[in-house]
Amino acid sequence: MQLGMVGLGRMGANMVRRLMAGGHECVVYDRNPEQGKELEKEGATAATSYKDLVSKLAKPRAVWVMVPSGKITEDAIQELSEILEPGDTIIDGGNSYFKDDVRRAHMLKEKGITFADCGTSGGVWGKDRGYCLMIGAEKQVFQRLEPIFATLAPGEGDISLTPGREKLKNSAENGYIHAGPVGAGHYVKMVHNGIEYGLMQAYAEGFSILASADSEELPEDIRYDINVADVAEVWRRGSVVGSWLLDLTSMALSEDKELAAYTGFVQDSGEGRWTIQAAIEQAVPAEVLSAALYTRFRSRQQQPFGERLLSAMRFKFGGHLELKSNADMNRTPAKSGAS
Repeated sequence: MQLGMVGLGRMGANMVRRLMAGGHECVVYDRNPEQGKELEKEGATAATSYKDLVSKLAKPRAVWVMVPSGKITEDAIQELSEILEPGDTIIDGGNSYFKDDVRRAHMLKEKGITFADCGTSGGVWGKDRGYCLMIGAEKQVFQRLEPIFATLAPGEGDISLTPGREKLKNSAENGYIHAGPVGAGHYVKMVHNGIEYGLMQAYAEGFSILASADSEELPEDIRYDINVADVAEVWRRGSVVGSWLLDLTSMALSEDKELAAYTGFVQDSGEGRWTIQAAIEQAVPAEVLSAALYTRFRSRQQQPFGERLLSAMRFKFGGHLELKSNADMNRTPAKSGAS
């Protein structure tokens, strides 16, 4: 099958490579022409503009947009909509907001252009491991594009079928699903990323406790010098908390168990916020996911205003002086009636 790919960053370029390895023909475009030239050496056809990309694709065309969510995606889809023709399809494979998908699909429908949203998980490892895909589209659109999804997905691999799914078996076992109509793919991916925040935060907190087990604030006979890299590795083998995230954690700790190359300034890409918004709209409690998101906010504050205000209030109502460390707290007797 032939596919146009817009956006040749790490994920977009590697998706093209996986598709070409699977026998598909790819016409590629990126605002940085060097990206296209590099893939052209590997067998892709490079385009110099959106118009050139569309001219090189056979009808009905399919163009996959793999650029950062927000204005860049909006502009790309808008520009393509002015060049593509009825019967063509645009696929948004980035991390767009599902409500934007619905709006864009309505806009494109007026021009006879169909739309699919594809939540894509796999990161920089996807070229070799495959990508987990969650697709939102009309059924006939999904079916027409299914050869593309099947090639990008991991396939069954050596993962055994879940007991009880013998009669339910479908494309999910191959690593991709038709999640529902437009918007459903990015909705599922949004929640996927919210869960990811919670899982990562749980690992981060657990390993922080392990790393602090030799704290001077503890009695000497219960101080433990835990090798966190070894713990991560042993948990990968037979433990109930094993996961690919733990595999990556073990890799990072094996490289440097102090993680000195990292500052702890943790970004969020938007899906975590949207997940919490969806939980609020549906009145669904999401305590863990909310706390994980707020921890990322706090990681980006050098001296959080809220904590300074807490100290100010404690000083004003009780004369409590700020201490420099937890060790100082252990050496300082608490005042009667302290809060």
